[in-house]
Amino acid sequence: MPPARPLRVAAIDLGTNSTRLLVADVGGDRLEEVARETRITRLGEGVDERRRLLPGPIARVRSCLAGYRGTLERLGAERGLAIATSAVRDAENGEAFLDEVERSYGLATRLLSGEQEALLTLRGVTLGRSLAPGTLILDVGGGSTELVVGGPDGVGFQTSLELGCVRLTERFLRSDPPAEAELVSCSRAVRSALAAGLPSSLRAASAIGVAGTVTTLAALDLGLVEYDHERVHGHVLSAASVEEQLDRLSALPLTERARVPGLEPDRAPVIVAGILIVREMLEHFALPSLEASERDILHGAALAAAELPDPVEGGLPPGAFTSR
Repeated sequence: MPPARPLRVAAIDLGTNSTRLLVADVGGDRLEEVARETRITRLGEGVDERRRLLPGPIARVRSCLAGYRGTLERLGAERGLAIATSAVRDAENGEAFLDEVERSYGLATRLLSGEQEALLTLRGVTLGRSLAPGTLILDVGGGSTELVVGGPDGVGFQTSLELGCVRLTERFLRSDPPAEAELVSCSRAVRSALAAGLPSSLRAASAIGVAGTVTTLAALDLGLVEYDHERVHGHVLSAASVEEQLDRLSALPLTERARVPGLEPDRAPVIVAGILIVREMLEHFALPSLEASERDILHGAALAAAELPDPVEGGLPPGAFTSR
């Protein structure tokens, strides 16, 4: 019997800091990327203080989704899934926002709990690879950070902490460039959250990092001027390199930081807080390095999209991606 035809799916990550798209052909546990796009939309702007998604960020995301429409239609995605994480979880109007996304763009949506987010990240990271015993998977997001510790026998521990680069920037890093006292306060907050949120007995022998903070660190460490997914994937970042980039970027005013080669300008406002989280994680687990992975929750979402029920009328509904 011939193997089943791969299913072309679209996965969208409605993150706190960025909105990302992956179109992929999925067959079983195999995934072949067709197209990938990322835009910094800062959906979580102001959510930590107001507990609502604000009109400006919502408009940015809607514009982004409208822009993704052409890619989905051109490439013939048969199913689409949009996942939402920390910002939407924390916002009083988060579910209403997702309802609007479903109605306007014909996408299935899924609001993930912190634990579900961690496990879907694990599914993406382990696509096509196995984990060594005691591997820490670290996902630094805009509003939260997910941690999974596991190995070939499965997951031993997973959690989601309210530590994100957007959240911590808004709380602590208000000067330009950040004042030393602000950096110290931010670091202390991360250490306190780790001490309160992680079992004292939890250990990790190695680490894999995903998402924009870690992949940007890898690009900077490699000296890339233009981003290269293949070179970033699998690159090992030393703790010393993380510290070096933190010292370098935290000393620069935002206008200069945004011009650093290898750093996406729209990520410049929150990169310092993100690096602080990575540094404190490595110190907490006494790890000398971490490996950057380009496979993350977006790939897990693509696998989940392939498992959605068949569309009632076949394919995505006509006009599903037409913004109102």
